[in-house]
Amino acid sequence: MASIFGHALTAVALGTSFSKTIQNKKFWILGIICAILPDADVMGFSFGIKYESFWGHRGFSHSFVFSILLGGVITFLFYRKHFLTKKGVLYILFFTLCTMSHAILDALTNGGLGVALFSPFDNTRYFFSWRPIQVSPIGASKFFSKWGLRVIYSELIWIGIPAILYIALNLFNRRKQSTNAKQSH
Repeated sequence: MASIFGHALTAVALGTSFSKTIQNKKFWILGIICAILPDADVMGFSFGIKYESFWGHRGFSHSFVFSILLGGVITFLFYRKHFLTKKGVLYILFFTLCTMSHAILDALTNGGLGVALFSPFDNTRYFFSWRPIQVSPIGASKFFSKWGLRVIYSELIWIGIPAILYIALNLFNRRKQSTNAKQSH
């Protein structure tokens, strides 16, 4: 898995794609939670759930179906009055993309058993053929080690730099659109 830092930064980058009219503190916090939440499945290890099972790590909670369901549930719970509106669709899209980004980043890592992207229809675990991200250890104690430093370095290159460039591009485009709108009036 990628670390919570890489997942959170990806959610922030994705959020900059959306209009400021829907961005607020709750939007950002929920987006980050959606990007991290699929890894709650690691608790299954404590209950004897095997890694490779449907409910195991990188199983159903990492699937595209789960992402869509979570996007809808989060929007319904926290933006209920907008649920069946254009704004609601944007919230669902944002929370779905944040959740989906988790599985995509994990499929780009160099460890684990793969990701059940198409569960529940296909429980096969997949990786992308290009896997540049160093897999993060499970557990905070292992993260604060040489292995954790390798993960941070890897994520800085493969998640951090692209995310910062994406954020900068979105901010630049937003500023340019604002300037153009002011000039046309």
